Amino acid sequence: MNPTEVTAKLPPLLKVEGLLRRFGGLVAVNKVSFEVGPGEIVGLIGPNGAGKTTLFNIISGHLEADEGRIEFDGSDMTHARAPRWAKAGVGRTFQIVKPLTSLTVLENVMVGALLKNKPAQARKQAAAIVERVGMGPLMDRLAGSLTLESRKRLELARALSVQPRLLLLDEILAGLNPSEIEESIHLIRSFARADGLAVIMIEHNLHAVMSLADRVVVLDYGVKIAEDLPKVVVQDPKVIAAYLGSDDE
Repeated sequence: MNPTEVTAKLPPLLKVEGLLRRFGGLVAVNKVSFEVGPGEIVGLIGPNGAGKTTLFNIISGHLEADEGRIEFDGSDMTHARAPRWAKAGVGRTFQIVKPLTSLTVLENVMVGALLKNKPAQARKQAAAIVERVGMGPLMDRLAGSLTLESRKRLELARALSVQPRLLLLDEILAGLNPSEIEESIHLIRSFARADGLAVIMIEHNLHAVMSLADRVVVLDYGVKIAEDLPKVVVQDPKVIAAYLGSDDE
């Protein structure tokens, strides 16, 4: 059975209704609505400037919407700030990775784990996460000495440290080579399928989106222009025009 069919039988974990965010006269997110179920992977795609990261910032409490409503696990989170989102079970990565460079890999992950655990348990949980993302041999390495690929893995581990039920991944695959991308795809899929995590991923690598996503949401100039299965979305004339331009232009 398709994972989307399974999650469709469950109440949505995240419910976004009519979100709108303005910056002065610019409408960055314009009446966007969608839902995400447990264990579901949703790709969030669109041209540069489409409003994808702004939408992530609203969902994770780093920005507040001017209009609309957000529910997470049945609770109204519309005006919640980032700490409440983290405690509720939402972890996110950032497009520009900024680890705590003077701390080790393990210590970086412990920072998030301390949100819900005492120090001894936080260390144990952080070590398990570091192993899970394949960074066991680098556990005691200073974060400032890591390669880009390892910094991306650390960013994922930090997002997992809050024991999330929903992961927001902002271009976690950007800058990686093909083999690193394939490894990351396998890892992300395992969190959704084995652990039941809901995942929303912003990604410009359409191959990765097609490989991973159960469903794709497409934004253009802040407006949701499509939402469907990956194979349907890539054939949508509105999506093609948004990425490639219209013949009428």
